[in-house]
Amino acid sequence: MSRSLPALSRRSFVAGAAAAMALPPGLVFSQAQDYPNKPVRVLVAFTAGGTTDILARAVSQKLSERFKQTFVVDNKPGAGGNLGTELAARSAPDGYTLIVNSVGPMAVNPSLYKKLNINPLSDLVPVVQIADVPNVLVVHPSLPATTLDEFLAHAKTHPGKLNYGSTGIGTSSHLCGFMLSQRTGADTTHIPYKGAEALKDLLAGRVQFMFATIPSVIQHIHAGKLRALAVTSANRSRSLPEVPTVAERGFPGFEAGSWFGFFAPRGTPEAVIAELNKAVNEALPALQEQMIREGADPVGGSPVQFGLFVQREHEKWKGIVRESRATAE
Repeated sequence: MSRSLPALSRRSFVAGAAAAMALPPGLVFSQAQDYPNKPVRVLVAFTAGGTTDILARAVSQKLSERFKQTFVVDNKPGAGGNLGTELAARSAPDGYTLIVNSVGPMAVNPSLYKKLNINPLSDLVPVVQIADVPNVLVVHPSLPATTLDEFLAHAKTHPGKLNYGSTGIGTSSHLCGFMLSQRTGADTTHIPYKGAEALKDLLAGRVQFMFATIPSVIQHIHAGKLRALAVTSANRSRSLPEVPTVAERGFPGFEAGSWFGFFAPRGTPEAVIAELNKAVNEALPALQEQMIREGADPVGGSPVQFGLFVQREHEKWKGIVRESRATAE
């Protein structure tokens, strides 16, 4: 049992993407040939230096080179990503304000928060998925466990003694910890933090384990400051190929990672969405080696594919949030 200490419509979401793919090629060209003719603002709903920010800056640099216009990353953190997401949704739908967003604001928060000022699933439209970023279960080296089996055995023989940090209530790091405790019967205690403070306390040994995005901890793993036990993706991560998945260690269906992609305000011209989608897809191969080295698996694909994926993620996390009884104001 895991304890915490104090601290939309499918059609509407993919309609814009489907329309973009259905436009005649000549019309797409005529509407997009002048785009962009001024700098483009790329919002990030989290602080600089995090996974979302790192990916946004890497891809935005490639877009700047391609279009010969500046794609300026603008960090607008707050309220679990809701502030930046709302700002993006309320921006002019002209292609000059985009957002690189992630699983939390798009797929989790609509169920986690009692009231949102917007519906991200209908007020934003998908452009393209950048990457999948699995979470990895990491433990402090002082914990006597080198495998997931040893970790679970230790947790069960020390009920209530293990604390796990997260980047906040309702984040994927929290809900992954909850899922593991529920699936295994381990009695652990959740300690929510604000962002990177969780990792600082894990490195200091003040909490014993955490589910973290691979990019945020991969250097600490390689340095021996943290021990990686399992990843939450369906298949092993190309960034940590030696680390098994939770599923292959006896818990099938345990898939609960993070993902990142471009979105635009509803009403953004379909031709612009199509042009951006094409540009990002063509940029990803050049970034593949860097992204894998830093802990992300490049994805790409069409707006429709991304939209359907986000909707499936929303449905999945809605059930997990309900089961965990997590709420946020």
